[in-house]
This record gives sequence, C-alpha cells and structure tokens, in this order.
Amino acid sequence: MQRKILIVEDDMEISEVVKGHLEQENFTVLTAFDGEEALTLFENTPVDLVLLDLMLPRLNGIELLKRMRERSFVPVLIISAKESDVDKTLGLGLGADDYISKPFSIVELTARIHAAIRRATQYLPEARESSSHIIQFKALTLDLDTFSAKLNEKSIRLTSKEFHILKLFMQNHSRVFTKEQIYQLIWEEDYFDNENAINVHIRRLREKIEKDPSNPQYIRTIWGIGYKLGE
Repeated sequence: MQRKILIVEDDMEISEVVKGHLEQENFTVLTAFDGEEALTLFENTPVDLVLLDLMLPRLNGIELLKRMRERSFVPVLIISAKESDVDKTLGLGLGADDYISKPFSIVELTARIHAAIRRATQYLPEARESSSHIIQFKALTLDLDTFSAKLNEKSIRLTSKEFHILKLFMQNHSRVFTKEQIYQLIWEEDYFDNENAINVHIRRLREKIEKDPSNPQYIRTIWGIGYKLGE
C-alpha cells in the first residue's frame, strides 16, 4: 500500500528535495507552501502523515496543528529551524508526534517517517489477533480497534505517542520502564539523551489522565529508574 504524505514547508527548495527523496521511497507526496493551503488540502485529502514547518505564512504551524488535531490523529512530524525547548514542548503538547530540527539528515527524516506511520497503523492488526481489543486499568480504558481512550467513561484525546506510551504501561502492569527503554520502544530508535521528549510526553499525558498531575496515580515515577503504572 502506497502511503501519502503532506509536506507543509514554505521553503520551496527544501520542499522539493524532501518530496523527491520520499517519492523515491515510494510515497505519494502532496505539498503546501502556507498554512491555509495546507489546511484545505488536509481537509479534502486523506493522508498518512504530515511534515509540518512551524514558520509558515498566512496560518502558522502551531495554529495549523491545532486545527488538524480537531479533525484527525494522523501522525504529525514537526520540521523547524526553531530549536528552543519552548517550541518543542508547545508543538508536542498540542499533538505533534515527533520533532526534528533543521538542518536535518534526509536519512534520519525518512526513518522517523517510517517509524511514525508504523506506530500509527500497527494497532489494528494487533487488535484483531488478540483475544480482547479493550485494555482497562482503574477508570482508564483503551480501545485498540478505534485507537481511543476513556477516563471515567468520558473520551480523552491522546496523541499517537501518548496512546502508545499508555498502552505500553497498561499491558505491563508491574514493569518499571527506564526513559531509554520507553524511547526505544515508542520512538523505535536509539536513545541519545532524548530525555526532554520523554518528559514532555509524560507530563502532557498526566495532565490528561491524572486528577492531580503533581501526585500521579496512573503513571508513577520511580526515582532514579523511570516510570511504571500505578498500583
């Protein structure tokens, strides 16, 4: 099955280089050079992943990401020259699945695209093979068929990575995971001091599922080691 990618990048040279490489990788590629054009394409054409620059004319990348997340959980990979932790936290907190800074390696970008699509599509086959597509812990429920989550029977909106992290913990009740293990299992790549990405996702996940994020009951911190599901 040929996957479709939307590149949202106002630098035409970068857009063309990435488009050409991805087409060689057998992807179908759509391009948009401003936020409004991208939103129109996104609303009218199903895609499997979005490569999103933050600095866009007409509608900036952060606002575009907000609007896309109102409609879909399609994986979004931010590509941007803005490298501050504030921008990374903001982008990931609004629902981006990954972040890569310019200048980037086209090989690394391609690997991250493949990993993001694989993560986003792996659950339906798993659910069909498993005896149950519902995972429950306390008041929290994950549905692997619909890729959805509920807390106290009320729907909560999770990003792809948040869902994957929560599924990892809920399927391994007693296991403690280090940050390195979480990164390798969820991001599917080697861990090179990527602590900030883990911290951002755990914090945002706690804000969505914990009554008191500063005193978490679902995702507990095991000091000096990592995290585990609450007892």
